[in-house]
Amino acid sequence: MAPLRRLRLWLLLVLLPPPPAAPAPAPAPLRRPDWAACRVLSRELARLLGTVREPHPVLVRAAGSEEPQNWPPRIRCSDACDPQTLESNHTRCLHRIRQALQHYRDLLGSDIFREQPQPQLETTMEQLLRHVQVRLHRGFTGAAPRLHRMPRGQ
Repeated sequence: MAPLRRLRLWLLLVLLPPPPAAPAPAPAPLRRPDWAACRVLSRELARLLGTVREPHPVLVRAAGSEEPQNWPPRIRCSDACDPQTLESNHTRCLHRIRQALQHYRDLLGSDIFREQPQPQLETTMEQLLRHVQVRLHRGFTGAAPRLHRMPRGQ
């Protein structure tokens, strides 16, 4: 009888489903930009740019209708920056915005503003850049490396 009991126990063990595995950790949710804060910072940036006295010729050319060869990318319809698309997939649009902001940030650190440093403008630009940094996928923030700036006065 003992062998029959062992056989039943063995069959029972083989036929029982394995114990439930520990649940896998949920992937970190995608961090969406705070659009209201971006709007406020964008308006502040535009206001500060309007206070810059005697704009450099490079900046004046940017206001023209032609896109200069080495100028930052402009947002186009193909960048999917419309409100409906931004709610579902904002990566492409934010990539374009980030490229432009990084270009302007580098411009602020260049010789153009050596005579008239714009610390408030730089601070607002950095804050806006931080808001548009999004988590593209697990473990990668989408943040572009910060370019080295030359210290002022060199």
